[in-house]
Amino acid sequence: MSTQNHPWIENYDSGIDWNMKLEPRPVFALMDDAAKKYPNRPAFDFLGKKYNWSEISSLVNRFAAGLQRIGVKKGQKIGLFLPNSPYFLIAYYGILKAGASVVNFNPLYADRELNHQIADSETDMMVTVDLAMLYGKMEKMLGQTRLQKLILCRFTDILPFPKNILFPVFKRGECAKVTPSEKIAWFHELTDNDGTVKTPAIDAQNDIAVLQYTGGTTGVPKGAMLTHYNVYANTLQSRAWFPDIRPGEEKMLGVLPFFHVFAMTAVMNFSVAAGLEIIALPRFNLNEALKTIHKKKPHLFPAVPAIYSGINNHPDLKKFNISSLRYCISGGAPLPAEVKRTFERITGCVVVEGYGLTESSPVVCANPIRGENKAGSIGMPLPGTVVEIINPADKTTIMPVGERGELCVRGPQVMKGYYNKPLETSEVLKDGRLHTGDIAIMDSRGYVYIVDRIKDMIITNGYNVYPRNVEEAIYLHPSVEECIVAGLPDEQRGEIVKAWIKLKPDMVLSEEELVKFLADKISKMEIPKLIEFRIKALPKTMIGKLSRKDILAEEKEKRG
Repeated sequence: MSTQNHPWIENYDSGIDWNMKLEPRPVFALMDDAAKKYPNRPAFDFLGKKYNWSEISSLVNRFAAGLQRIGVKKGQKIGLFLPNSPYFLIAYYGILKAGASVVNFNPLYADRELNHQIADSETDMMVTVDLAMLYGKMEKMLGQTRLQKLILCRFTDILPFPKNILFPVFKRGECAKVTPSEKIAWFHELTDNDGTVKTPAIDAQNDIAVLQYTGGTTGVPKGAMLTHYNVYANTLQSRAWFPDIRPGEEKMLGVLPFFHVFAMTAVMNFSVAAGLEIIALPRFNLNEALKTIHKKKPHLFPAVPAIYSGINNHPDLKKFNISSLRYCISGGAPLPAEVKRTFERITGCVVVEGYGLTESSPVVCANPIRGENKAGSIGMPLPGTVVEIINPADKTTIMPVGERGELCVRGPQVMKGYYNKPLETSEVLKDGRLHTGDIAIMDSRGYVYIVDRIKDMIITNGYNVYPRNVEEAIYLHPSVEECIVAGLPDEQRGEIVKAWIKLKPDMVLSEEELVKFLADKISKMEIPKLIEFRIKALPKTMIGKLSRKDILAEEKEKRG
């Protein structure tokens, strides 16, 4: 392989092979392999109740067999509407082993969003849990949508003693009142079999494993068709990036929601591939996460920048021992350099920033675990992945080293397309490349730097302003905890730059002081014309990254 257009190859860690063999296999092969290699090793710890890999694999097979007995066929779409729990892992792999496709649903979605995704994905069956918040939403969907059947999982069955006894007593309001119906099947009844599965032949390169919906930042969410090979390959690509991992011995902290593509691959599937014990929290809470690290001593901690920032600013951080952490992986949003530096200084654990998107299963690039870890860079392409910086004007010319262009991706993890949306597919998949919509540069060593989203770029008086560059400068101020920068319409300039800022506790900062601070850090054109300080936290997405879309929606509503 020539390194002329692939400069990252010669700068790879000696333990990683860019040309590694990525054989097309079904995703559930990862589970079968884990059960053979690590049968008695810990696989899942849910609030103190533990499972080994043999037990998880057995439940996967039994669930797959149960699905087939109620008529599930190859290619059928089955939704997951679950919190992080053993049920998610078991149902995900069981659905795939039965030959069906997984559709991940966000439990926080409103009825309108659920209606759209059920219809768009052609989901006829949904797996959920008998908690009032989740079951209540799905019970309504049975009557309003094409949904034909709910598979209900008993929450108390996955709780350790005595929580399983106390939960229905002290959390009665959280327990769903389920009316028996032919449209409801129970997980414990479906898994009451010998686990004999007749999995249909899987064409790993073409059969859809997961319909993963985009966040909808550019309109209505679309279902990215991730094949078995896409998901399987990206899991092994990610696994290969950690040559020092001790398979079957280490622990992964799962605070990011498994229904999100980042956690699906970097937490759940990664752990299966490496035989790691998943320590899962059903919902993210910063105090609970720190207590869990202190008590259960995980080694890997994938998170979004807002979580690392929250740890940096936690008033009682010194009370927690988090020295067990070996690998902290940041994704889902750009990692401000100051947040990275502060976290590493406070904790002693290096944060490795990576990059991915729904359409690439999702991981594309990451900073090396060993070697130069560049702040502000998303690192180098993973094995088997080609990143090209393309001229956004003609969509074909590769830009010279160090020049801006659109980040485009080729590799086994790139999706098949958007479900039932050939026009939208043709707009992002051209000549074998996935056009990401991100503006980036690549340096001479193959490290990639995201400049901004093409759609987020602010044009003020004809000058291009990249919100991330302004945010990075603002984060340098020691009083700033959170910041979002975006463009607002302006009759004279076209757009003006506005910053929304939350300060750290007990800190004071005026607009004048901030503008003066920024004077030698960014150009006059980039300095925000409007600055809004907020007492409450800035809006975030479902995985905890700061949401420019939501803050702009708030602004639009405020302006009428």
